[in-house]
Amino acid sequence: MTDTFYRCGCNPFAQTGRSKLQNKRALLNQKIIKQMRMRAGAENLLKATSNNKVREQVVLELSYVNSDLQLLMEELEGLNIHTKIHIPLIPLGLKETKDVDFSVALKDFILEHYSEDGSNFQDEIDDLMDLRQACRTPSRNPSGIDLLANYFSQLGFLETRFFSPTRQIGIFFTWYDSFTGVPVCQQNISLEKASILFNMAALYSQIGTRANRQTQAGLEDAITAFQKSAGVLHYLKETFTHTPSYDMSPAMLSMLIRLMLAQAQECLFEQITLPGIRNEFFSLLRIAQEAAKVGETYSEVHQSMIQTPIKNNVPFFWTTMSELKTNHYNSLAHYFVSTALLDHQLTPSDDEDKQEKALSQVYDAMPEGRSPLDILKDKAERRRIGKAHLQRSIMGHEEAIRTHSRCRHLQKLDILSDILQAGLKRSITKFEQNDKEDEFTDYMLAPDILCKSEMDELLLTDTLEGPLSVFSAKQRWSAPRTIRLRLQDRDLGFTLKGDAPVQIQSLDPLCPAAAKGLKEGDYLVAVGDTECKWLGVSDVMKLLKDVDEEGVDIRVVSMLDSSSQPMPTKSATYGGLPKTYSMICLAHDEDDKKSHKVAKKPSFLSWGLKNKQKSGSTLSLPSADYNGPWNRPCPTYRNSYNESALY
Repeated sequence: MTDTFYRCGCNPFAQTGRSKLQNKRALLNQKIIKQMRMRAGAENLLKATSNNKVREQVVLELSYVNSDLQLLMEELEGLNIHTKIHIPLIPLGLKETKDVDFSVALKDFILEHYSEDGSNFQDEIDDLMDLRQACRTPSRNPSGIDLLANYFSQLGFLETRFFSPTRQIGIFFTWYDSFTGVPVCQQNISLEKASILFNMAALYSQIGTRANRQTQAGLEDAITAFQKSAGVLHYLKETFTHTPSYDMSPAMLSMLIRLMLAQAQECLFEQITLPGIRNEFFSLLRIAQEAAKVGETYSEVHQSMIQTPIKNNVPFFWTTMSELKTNHYNSLAHYFVSTALLDHQLTPSDDEDKQEKALSQVYDAMPEGRSPLDILKDKAERRRIGKAHLQRSIMGHEEAIRTHSRCRHLQKLDILSDILQAGLKRSITKFEQNDKEDEFTDYMLAPDILCKSEMDELLLTDTLEGPLSVFSAKQRWSAPRTIRLRLQDRDLGFTLKGDAPVQIQSLDPLCPAAAKGLKEGDYLVAVGDTECKWLGVSDVMKLLKDVDEEGVDIRVVSMLDSSSQPMPTKSATYGGLPKTYSMICLAHDEDDKKSHKVAKKPSFLSWGLKNKQKSGSTLSLPSADYNGPWNRPCPTYRNSYNESALY
């Protein structure tokens, strides 16, 4: 079997391992739920009974349950760790899903709603199902992103054509929580759209993690990937405000956005320091503030992770990693400031004003109220403040090493241990070089360092696609009616209006067409054997001007009143799980059709497109060809704002 058999951007060989992992995660979660229910029952019994013998037995059982629960949680945490990480960055895992059979439901809907034979579109429906299947195993590269973006665009068309807000068509989407493995099942297509967006963000994070951080180009790719991941997550949070899966809840998404931006900030620091750090006063202060910025972003991430209920769902590995990096990068910042103060003295040839300004921007408040220029000119004071920064650097590195030792999964990252030990050793060596045995100094506590970064503003981007608003599941349509048109005194008895499709206007109630059932406001969908759902007024008039004495058959449809349709029932949830969240769709602007050139942009279910291949049909779904017209570049969603707003 050759590689060309698989869709571009799909890696089917990745499915087996992830599916096994997901099954283990789901099984562990079921065991955890069972143990938690047993614990709750035992605690209630303990409160209700006064029998000492019963209470002793319950306390003993509770100890067993808590022990089992702790072991299960540790095992689940181990499954949530990306065991192939060789560098200390955190990728986001993909959500898993079950197969979905669109065939029966879509064919029934086409027959009922559009009065067409759904079996004529079996090949196109199969292509849609193949596209969804490929999205379960996207490759970790831009082709995988394009694959998910393509399917997400098709979901917009699919929602408009088939998913009416007033009825359900019987298609259930099942997705598993990325952290806990808890499945959620709904008929709402918004769950499908939100999950695909989540996987796009996860894939961007994995691309950023896999980038070669030993080169400038690789680090640039990593920064871009993490920014895009944050952008997709931001759009997901703003659009799907109440999702049924906890990994897509607003609190969790806010934390993940901060995490992606922190990792982008970390890669920027590595990009700046990759060529080497010059032992020069201004360069050292600049690098110190960049390191402080990384430490600040990870501090915000850590604070988000330890909040309830996020801390109950985020792997302990993530929490300890964010805490470790907070201490590590803050320690680096203090080390670089100390080096600038200890290794460089103010000389007559130096620019005093420039150095004074640079040092004043490092602190929010100068140490002990001294002016920057006084510190720069006083060698002893520079040395005292520099050693204070070294002390904070040493304490921070020691705390990072202690954090590293608390997590057995972090202990597997040998490169991380080497980096922490090297940082501590460098700070201790620097301190010993500047410490005199006969010196008695009242050591001060070095102040915090103000963070400053070159990455002042992030662009959060995502590619999106809007649906059509004319022939859609939101509207109710009559079955197509065939009417014979004949000229009467060179007059058809009506005029046409609209872009595509055209509508009947100014109908003469006494004309032959009106007598045969033509109505004001009908949509003209075919003239003779020519489909004209995508044709404008001028094109349709060209078809009608050649009508002879025998006349021509036209097909029209009427829009029906949908106000009397019953509202849909609530979406189902999986296995009796609590309905914690409800799905809210992004409202579509009814003026979309004004801003889209319909004849140039075929939809997912393209009215009038298929007549080029099958003249007997009025509906068409896209083929499997990735380069088809429905896979045009999507417009870009851009939202830029200062990253501090996220913190």
